[in-house]
Amino acid sequence: MNKLLHPLTIVRAAGLVDGISLLVLLGVAMPLKYFADMPMAVTIVGTIHGYIVIAYLLAILYAQLRLQWHAGWSLLCLAAAFVPLAWFAVDRAISRRRDRFEVKPIPLKWLVYAVVFFAFIDLFTQLPVMSTYALSLGASASVAGFAVGMYSLTNLFGNIASGIWTDRRGAYPALTAGLALTAGALLLYGVAATPAALVAVRFLHGFVSGLIVPAAFTFLANATERDRQGSQSAVSGTFVGVAAIVGPAYSGIMASRTSVPFVFATVAALGLGLLLLTAIFLRKRDARSGEKRRDTGRLVWRRELAHSFAGAFFLMFSQGALAYLLPRHVEDLGYSSRMSGTLMSLFGLIAVAVFIVQARAGFRRLPPALRFAAGLAMMALSQILLGQSANMTVLGAVMALYGLGFALLFPAINTLLIHGTTEANRGRAYGWFYALFSAGTVAGSSGIGLVPLPVAGQFALTGCVMLACVAAVLATAPRGKILPAESGPEQGK
Repeated sequence: MNKLLHPLTIVRAAGLVDGISLLVLLGVAMPLKYFADMPMAVTIVGTIHGYIVIAYLLAILYAQLRLQWHAGWSLLCLAAAFVPLAWFAVDRAISRRRDRFEVKPIPLKWLVYAVVFFAFIDLFTQLPVMSTYALSLGASASVAGFAVGMYSLTNLFGNIASGIWTDRRGAYPALTAGLALTAGALLLYGVAATPAALVAVRFLHGFVSGLIVPAAFTFLANATERDRQGSQSAVSGTFVGVAAIVGPAYSGIMASRTSVPFVFATVAALGLGLLLLTAIFLRKRDARSGEKRRDTGRLVWRRELAHSFAGAFFLMFSQGALAYLLPRHVEDLGYSSRMSGTLMSLFGLIAVAVFIVQARAGFRRLPPALRFAAGLAMMALSQILLGQSANMTVLGAVMALYGLGFALLFPAINTLLIHGTTEANRGRAYGWFYALFSAGTVAGSSGIGLVPLPVAGQFALTGCVMLACVAAVLATAPRGKILPAESGPEQGK
């Protein structure tokens, strides 16, 4: 039984089934569709293959958690899912090295990373469907927009409340309450039959989901050594990036086949599963001791903390402006709305790849202030270039640059926050940090829309505002925080 349940056995079996189903799809179903006028063959086999791919991805994740092998093996297994016959070569390479892969216990931090993933996939599954769902319930365009924005508004207050609660009681109570209440709020969409009821659910959902993220990031920061904070932030960013890629695609596809409440119910099921695991494994492993819980201090406005807050606001200011401007720009160029989604997915894929590299290498010799400036400058330059680009290939290259900047900026501002706080006030800092995320999103999407400029001008204005923030950070950061220290032992202290 141990051999049968070995992570390598599971991933090899899942990969084999996936490889065979891909061959059947390409070699049998598609010829039947195009040469025998049987399109139903692709529908049936494609659906089955889709579920097999999901199972295969879960097997890869399980192998990564239990074997903790080099991330390249997981990426290789993932790539094999999309290339006919590739799995058989990958399987041979894995079987040859079977003795090198030792099964290890899953670190508890990975459970908290899964909670981070849940919090953000909860957010990203809403994006493609919420406005149209509100309209389907009979809401006017203005009420639908109000329902969409209500989540971000109350999420801001939930973030702040979570930070204060986490500093006073530790991360565990806020995590469990957030998971339980968010799962309940997601299930309420199934009974919200009027626009007014939907707005009420959005009000509750935004607030309770805001309890999760500050507590989760505080737990991870307090449980990680100072010189590993950059790598830990990159791993967290990886889970956020994966949620940004998977969430919209999942909700868009599943909502078209089932319903929006069903999509949210499946996300709620994930939250309830994580709630159970959190209650079992994290209850006695809170990252704060009793003495530290009593030592709750106010935020001290250090330079690193101010830079971190500015980065949080302008990162999401950029995201909000991009979400508002990119679809308009793509439509003006004569492309379908699907193209803007493809460009956003490209940015997410690049960001995840760079997050993984940072998680392995850590970029320990590159100070977070320099990564902050470089990342935000790349995102600002991308905003300016997007407004001037009319070719889809160029747009793709610019979005890749945007993804690189995002992947540098997110871990940098997390690291700056950690360096600018103590365990006694870190929860409160993360509460304000993610409140500024929400505020930045609103300012970027709504604020830029109020400026009477063409789309290219609005892109340029967004980029210039962000470059002003870069200049302010470079001007106020001490030289030792911008340039790498020359002496090795002092690096990162």
